Amino acid sequence: MTRRRVLVVSHEPLEALLTGTSIRALELARVLSAHSDVTLAAAGKPPARVAGMPCVAFSPQAPAALEEPLRATDVVLALPHWPPFMRMLRRSGKELIFDLYVPQPLEMLAGFPGQRPGLRRLMTGYAIDRLLEALRIGHGFICASEKQRDLLLGAMLAERLIDDARHRADPTLRSVLDVVTFGLPDEPPRASGGDGARGSFGEAIGREDQVILWNGGLWPWLDAETAIRAVGRLVERRPRVRLVFMGAARQVPAERAAERARAVAAELGLLDRVVFFNSSWVPYERRADWLLDADCALSTHSDHLETRFAFRTRLLDCFWTGLPVVCTGSGDLGALVEREGLGAVVAPGDVEGTADALERVLDNGRGHYAEALARVALRFSWPSVAQPLVRMVQAEVAPRVLSCRPRAGRTARTGSYLVGRRALDLVGLSDWPRL
Repeated sequence: MTRRRVLVVSHEPLEALLTGTSIRALELARVLSAHSDVTLAAAGKPPARVAGMPCVAFSPQAPAALEEPLRATDVVLALPHWPPFMRMLRRSGKELIFDLYVPQPLEMLAGFPGQRPGLRRLMTGYAIDRLLEALRIGHGFICASEKQRDLLLGAMLAERLIDDARHRADPTLRSVLDVVTFGLPDEPPRASGGDGARGSFGEAIGREDQVILWNGGLWPWLDAETAIRAVGRLVERRPRVRLVFMGAARQVPAERAAERARAVAAELGLLDRVVFFNSSWVPYERRADWLLDADCALSTHSDHLETRFAFRTRLLDCFWTGLPVVCTGSGDLGALVEREGLGAVVAPGDVEGTADALERVLDNGRGHYAEALARVALRFSWPSVAQPLVRMVQAEVAPRVLSCRPRAGRTARTGSYLVGRRALDLVGLSDWPRL
């Protein structure tokens, strides 16, 4: 079989501090490179080669640097993005596969743009536009769960993108839209020798303390307050517990969420005594240092649409490192934790229930959950979960089916964005707004 040429686009840098989307782009590119000739494209100033693959730099807001790589490729894998990028892909004539694992419209509704209603409406509108444009111009799509797939099938049906010919060719539509969850490395976790939670805060966390690790970022749709209040209750009867927030994302919504969490911890007299916030993002290759050093993981969120359809990717690292999890029950991974006995599941906003679940898991210890966690982790190896994407890249894809012309509101927002884009460039804000 002829090796196809694939361009994998990351809208975030592929350097030391990888985010979830850049981790996913890099790991999917690695899997595809066994079957295809892969080139990476990344925001920022990446090295000429990343993980043995050629890499080109581009600006997501002004993607002209992608013109040459696009001419030299057969297939593009990318997330939906701002209008200049989407227009370039639409005009390229290449086979387009969109990764729709991030429910961007629901993140916007959940507070990503902040509390100003006008800005939230505008950014939500742009996010929906990106999704619908991707569904219109794409040849294939991947998402992270069956629940996400159901949501996207509904969107395709509403946009008249499921016609009789496409349905007769594949009644399941798996050849067009399939599930590629987030994945895990094949190799077992190993500490790099760097500091984990116990070594990152001086003597504030001792060797005998029990570390409860929040191993993802802080975002408006998560519920750090319940986590902090639960640990505040727990420390009254278990004085050696410590809650550590491992990552500090630099996006403004994450910084606001972290400020609110710190304020709650300070109000309860727990800040820098029982509750600790790491001041930076932990590099991808060093995350095992923190996970192997902890006694339990904690992830809580409110009950709303984002949490119903999101895929909490950071919980997978807990499975990989044998770290039991206490998490809110809604969502695919919460159901998995409960079904497979990987820790404990709690109701949204239940402070006392979360404290009790943490105490139960800490009493049991990591060893109690080790076999179940190892068994589940094997299901999520990157080469395994990426097989639907490998098949999609290698197959002859069906021609895309464009719906009716974009609605007037979408066209107007695109036009206003392009005008605003030129104004922002003139005042030096070439990378704003960022997703």
